[in-house]
Amino acid sequence: MVNFTVDEIRGLMNKKKNIRNMSVIAHVDHGKSTLTDSLVSKAGIIAAAKAGEMRFTDTRKDEQERCITIKSTAVSMYFELADKDLVFIKEDNQREKNERGFLINLIDSPGHVDFSSEVTAALRVTDGALVVVDCVSGVCVQTETVLRQAIAERIKPVLFMNKMDLALLTLQLQPEDLYQTFQRTVENTNVIIATYGDESGPMGDIKVEPSKGNVGFGSGLHGWAFTLKQFAEIYAEKFKIDVDKLMGRLWGENFYNPKTKKWAKKPEADYKRAFTMFILDPIYKIFDSIMNYKKEETARLLEKLNIVLKGDDKEKEGKNLLKVVMRTWLPAGDALFEMITIHLPSPVTAQRYRMEILYEGPQDDEAAVAVKACDPEGPLMMYVSKMVPTSDKGRFYAFGRVFSGVVSSGQKVRIMGPNYTPGKKEDLAEKAIQRTVLMMGRYVEPIEDVPCGNICGLVGVDQFLVKTGTISTFKDAHNMRVMKFSVSPVVRVAVEPQNASDLPKLVEGLKRLAKSDPMVQCIIEESGEHIVAGAGELHLEICLKDLEEDHAGIPLKKTDPVVSYRESVQDESSIMCLSKSPNKHNRLFMKACPLPDGLPEDIDKGQVNPRDDFKVRARYLSDKYEWDATEARKIWAFGPEGTGPNLLVDVTKGVQYLNEIKDSVVAGFQWATKESVLCEENMRGVRFNIHDVTLHADAIHRGGGQIIPTARRCLYACMLTASPRLMEPVYLVEIQCPENAVGGIYGVLNRRRGHVFEESQVAGTPMFVVKAYLPVNESFGFTADLRSNTGGQAFPQCVFDHWQILPGDPLDGKSRPYNVVMETRKRKGLKDSLPDLDQYFDKL
Repeated sequence: MVNFTVDEIRGLMNKKKNIRNMSVIAHVDHGKSTLTDSLVSKAGIIAAAKAGEMRFTDTRKDEQERCITIKSTAVSMYFELADKDLVFIKEDNQREKNERGFLINLIDSPGHVDFSSEVTAALRVTDGALVVVDCVSGVCVQTETVLRQAIAERIKPVLFMNKMDLALLTLQLQPEDLYQTFQRTVENTNVIIATYGDESGPMGDIKVEPSKGNVGFGSGLHGWAFTLKQFAEIYAEKFKIDVDKLMGRLWGENFYNPKTKKWAKKPEADYKRAFTMFILDPIYKIFDSIMNYKKEETARLLEKLNIVLKGDDKEKEGKNLLKVVMRTWLPAGDALFEMITIHLPSPVTAQRYRMEILYEGPQDDEAAVAVKACDPEGPLMMYVSKMVPTSDKGRFYAFGRVFSGVVSSGQKVRIMGPNYTPGKKEDLAEKAIQRTVLMMGRYVEPIEDVPCGNICGLVGVDQFLVKTGTISTFKDAHNMRVMKFSVSPVVRVAVEPQNASDLPKLVEGLKRLAKSDPMVQCIIEESGEHIVAGAGELHLEICLKDLEEDHAGIPLKKTDPVVSYRESVQDESSIMCLSKSPNKHNRLFMKACPLPDGLPEDIDKGQVNPRDDFKVRARYLSDKYEWDATEARKIWAFGPEGTGPNLLVDVTKGVQYLNEIKDSVVAGFQWATKESVLCEENMRGVRFNIHDVTLHADAIHRGGGQIIPTARRCLYACMLTASPRLMEPVYLVEIQCPENAVGGIYGVLNRRRGHVFEESQVAGTPMFVVKAYLPVNESFGFTADLRSNTGGQAFPQCVFDHWQILPGDPLDGKSRPYNVVMETRKRKGLKDSLPDLDQYFDKL
């Protein structure tokens, strides 16, 4: 039975030092949902016997069928920590005096790279992350991606090694090998943490160390787990040393000689590694005696461990008995819960160092100070990170976290979308919140009000926000920073209803789909097509299934998935391009050239962005990319959408009235970079230089109507004369397979224009990891093809990695890019011939 009430939780919400907000992140199929079960069962929400098989947080039907998590799910749980463990919480901000109850808001996130936007949304509202790693396969590609995102959001990680039962039963690893496997995983994790975090930063040292107690070991499926702290407590009485000291001894190069009772730092005769001797040996003994049906030995061991079997557990044997024994001896819920409460930060601690990267406004205004202090008396600041569909068709809960103040039912608030700027009215709504609710996995619990540091859902906000936004009561508040996704939607499908009369339902359905998924893009093309763009094949498949069954509820016709391209240039324009305005009084002279390698990526990452101070940005460009310092200061715009990887640079000398037409030229530039000349795809990696401008003296003859189309035509002409190229998106594929299947992989990749750039063996296992680049265009059906060629032994993971130039000249009628351009133009309903330079280039 659930061992807490909503009132208890509401009482704890005010004690913000006893709150822990955490997400569970990991590579796909490393056992996040299974592990979450053991925590949920400790809270009494599900039965202990079912934990591990039930996957409580996979709420949707298709999640249970496919055995993958698709949407992140939140659960709030209440625990009490034993007095002996409270001593380990050293800092004042981590717990209230004389309060033993803790409130844990846990978010279980998906591991598939296609749903990594869900992970980003989960990370934004939490302060700590439980990183789950399969101890057999170690740190994988997706582990690194999610860990990198967590560190970028300033979230403190703790590590859990899952699937120990697999290592012991299936692989039959020796204790020393198992220790080495653990050691490697911890090292790899720390390498990632060191690469993306800095020790001198505000978070301090966030490395994971088993001897500190922030690394857990165990098996989510069997429901048992331990940290070194628990074993240290068992042995501390025997050795008469404190738990802290002993924890240091139980890991690393520490060896013990049971005969002489001495410790050593090097393995000598009769000395055994402390970790294997004190921790792994007892576990191995239990496994051995139970799995080999040694009845007497088993009975003796159980007596030693004070485990009493009840009722029908006595008749069990083999694996079933093993589960019961291990679950009673080392319950996973306890170990995880101790690790979470002791090592993950409370909102009070975390918001101190997270405020500067969360809040866009000045760091000392009222809202910022309240967020930093996590002050319930301050103005309300809440970030909505995603929308959760309700049982009521077409309505959504706005799911987010209160950073300061209190949010309550019926309260009047300002709802600010991502495009809101303080002082303006756009993307702003002042409305009352209808209800506040607590998210409890499959159910919601209504609650009066929610103070800061907590995660909750809001009703009645979904009409005013698309996907994310900030909610505040402070009229000068700025937005919370928008989330950066690690993948981009590159695969697109056109959908249409099977019966034309259902079109309004489809349009409505697309709106709801755009709300329910943080990543998906729904676009209506000029030709009237409805496009759904997603991160990969699986993501699109799930989105379309949702659209068909839930959001629109009508049968759909879908095209084959197509890939979006980018347009770029390879050389500088061969001639100075000139365009005249419609009234023939204004002339623009421009050239295009490619951006240096690495700069578009820097712009994507946000290292070079339009909001930087222009002097700092100019210094960075001239140091790293050897730009001319004066030109680097005169970047007029980034495009498309004001932030993309194309630059408009002013290299003119002494032109009159130039600043008056700046806005018009920039508008033309945004338009041209969004719909480029070859087939109206976005541009990427192009730098346009404005060399000279001749303007009419009279202001009325050089308005926007004259300049904007001229700028666009001129940019197109530059593009066509600078040997244009198409760029295609490329996946980084990581394939895990046994040695004998590597040959089949090379065959499949070669047929699909992929190339392998790294192949390595996972130490201690017979598995190989092959890393390769594969064009997204070739990735449809790749998984099925790969499995059929390797006898189902290879498991691929595709992550969008970079854009690369598609070899060949799109202006040459026989090349491959030419065919792509033609297909795209046909699909978009443009005229089916290449654009002609004479349309855009004017003679003097």
